[in-house]
Amino acid sequence: MHRDVNGLISKNKTLPPIYVVGKRNGILEKIINDYKYYSVRDLARPLAELIDTILPKDLPKKSVIGPLPTATNHVRARGLDHTYLLAKNLAKIRKFHLKRIIIRNKNTVQVGADRTTRIAQALAAYDINSRITIDPETTYILLDDVWTTGSSIKAGVKILKKAGAKNIVIALLAYS
Repeated sequence: MHRDVNGLISKNKTLPPIYVVGKRNGILEKIINDYKYYSVRDLARPLAELIDTILPKDLPKKSVIGPLPTATNHVRARGLDHTYLLAKNLAKIRKFHLKRIIIRNKNTVQVGADRTTRIAQALAAYDINSRITIDPETTYILLDDVWTTGSSIKAGVKILKKAGAKNIVIALLAYS
């Protein structure tokens, strides 16, 4: 989808623009699953290229890509931080800065949790990286793989805004 899909996947009009490659089904679902759950690292670049096609071309060159952090236990089990690797490839393509803006302070697992639980877990799971200074003039691209309930992304946006970010864009591979 080459457009802001905020109204499609979120009823919340206070979120920044959301750009998503497509619905998580068919071949896109298979590719994401192979990359995320089976650690097929070679898919990081083509997936980043897909995200590149849906992001506005006029984003400032000094933009910062900040991936939502993957749970540490998932990184250990899978052998890669799939969201960080995706962000790293997108940063290379766009020549953007890559920073771990948001850190994880709890390793809760969202998969299989109900909506209420996911919201509560996401709000408690993340914090701003104290080693990063947020510049209100910089555009921050918050990147995640899949929007299910939006809990993780909404928590990330809230943390970025609280830290002083004014210009935020959300980039996703898919929504469920």
